[in-house]
Amino acid sequence: MNTRSLSLNVSPEIGAVTAEYFVPQQARAILTLAHGAGAGMQHSFMVELATALAGAGIATLRFNFPFTENKKGRPDQPRVAHATVAVAIDHAHASYPELPLYAAGKSFGGRMTSQYLAAHPRADVKGIVFYGFPLHPPGKPGIERAEHLRGITVPMLFLQGTRDELATWDLVYSVASSLRKTRLVKIEGADHAFKAGKKDVISILVNATVDWVGKGL
Repeated sequence: MNTRSLSLNVSPEIGAVTAEYFVPQQARAILTLAHGAGAGMQHSFMVELATALAGAGIATLRFNFPFTENKKGRPDQPRVAHATVAVAIDHAHASYPELPLYAAGKSFGGRMTSQYLAAHPRADVKGIVFYGFPLHPPGKPGIERAEHLRGITVPMLFLQGTRDELATWDLVYSVASSLRKTRLVKIEGADHAFKAGKKDVISILVNATVDWVGKGL
């Protein structure tokens, strides 16, 4: 596996963020992989997921959002997050134009990615992978955060745990069922952090991603 660290310049106003490629020698596709609101690109889950995806033939570009890069506790405003997602997608496509490109994210990162793509459809992005879509705040079930998903024109893969406190199962099932070109993978017993006892959730996530991406190649 080839790894490469770099700096992505988002804009003169926003500044630059750290990013890292994990690229297997015979990659079949590439994902931009955005982190959640509670941890950055070097969180153990993000690194373990990217490593496992590379082992299965899927390259990734992980990157920080500016709030993480600058060690701020509060997540970025959507316009800042969207601009960061856009730069990451641009860089991945320019660096590996021969690979099918997918956009992905954990929790906040997935939601910011889908918001950006709902407002800015792109022919170079083949689909979106949600590693735990944050459908609502803890203890406040609702589906308002999913309204923008109706504007997405590419296929979507939802990987959701049945104990996810930010996505009550019956609600996320209802949302996914109402959207076109959508697959929902149920991970029994997993919470929002994809903890499910001794279950090897990373393998479940990777296998589901590889299977879904493979059907789009």
